[in-house]
Amino acid sequence: MAELSIERITIPAHIDDPGAGDFIEMIELGNAIEADALGTDQDSFNPREQLPWWQSPQRPKHAVVARLDGRIVGRGLAELTDDPDSTAVTITVEVASENRRRGIGDALLEAAVTLVPDATTHQIWVTYGGPAVGDRLPAPTGFGSVPLDDPGTRFLLRHGFALEQVERISRLPLPVEVGAALAEASAAAGSDYLVHHWSGATPERWLEGLAAARSRMATDAPWAGLEPDSGHWDAERVRESEAREAGDGLTRLTVAVEHVPSGELVAYNELAVPPETRRSVQQADTLVLADHRGHRLGMLVKTANLERLQREHLGYTSVMTYNAEENRHMLSVNEALGFVAIGYEGAWRRDL
Repeated sequence: MAELSIERITIPAHIDDPGAGDFIEMIELGNAIEADALGTDQDSFNPREQLPWWQSPQRPKHAVVARLDGRIVGRGLAELTDDPDSTAVTITVEVASENRRRGIGDALLEAAVTLVPDATTHQIWVTYGGPAVGDRLPAPTGFGSVPLDDPGTRFLLRHGFALEQVERISRLPLPVEVGAALAEASAAAGSDYLVHHWSGATPERWLEGLAAARSRMATDAPWAGLEPDSGHWDAERVRESEAREAGDGLTRLTVAVEHVPSGELVAYNELAVPPETRRSVQQADTLVLADHRGHRLGMLVKTANLERLQREHLGYTSVMTYNAEENRHMLSVNEALGFVAIGYEGAWRRDL
């Protein structure tokens, strides 16, 4: 009979370190589980790309893995928010499909929780793929649902979690024609709004503005009953984050909109372009400040970045993005551009 062990692993300083093998195997397992749920591996991140995210000093992360006869078959992750006064922790529990129903998920959840023993709020995101058939569990927001008979749903209900929010995972096939939509959005925005773009590190001129806009993600984006980060971003944190990401192999394209009368940065969109064209481009943050909505800035930043992506980075076949189901404004923009749902994420919460 295979012997099960639960072990904490060390996050390496560099992906090429001799002791990085456990981290690499853990990331590859997560990619395989995600691909199995969505039916595609285009949404995967390689370990080199993931490592900078794991090394963020503002959001400490810890990991345990489950081994059967030495092979990693499951992982339990714990991620803190950037608010030192918060008692919330984001937990991930994933087990390879061929090793489920053996108590491994229970053991990983117990171990992951002990990584942050002072946390009194546990939050978990679960990926759901496939068609929406069978009995459903609706989100309390009134938008979206998850399959009631899914093993992940049953696991979380059994452990006292409650569904809080549903996110849509959408894919946009490339190439896509955005010229007309970009022109219409530019005309609607008018001369009060000016588009800027850059690749890689943020220009000095926009450091403070981008930091302020990122801070608004905690207040202007829908979070339902979940606890987001505090939203504390400043120029130093932006620079530190960009320095960590510099060697991960991704090319980051940013489009930002300046409100000319005030000089304020009021909207932005970010794309992360992988080195392999077979993989999806990841659409990261998109935000329009609440007090500047109604000028089609969401469509403006998305189409401007898609136009640039297709002009400067040839051969990519898709863009992936995640949006809360209640974020109707941004979903409408995505649907108009041709994004199609390929899966969902359920966000769950448990208070001790």
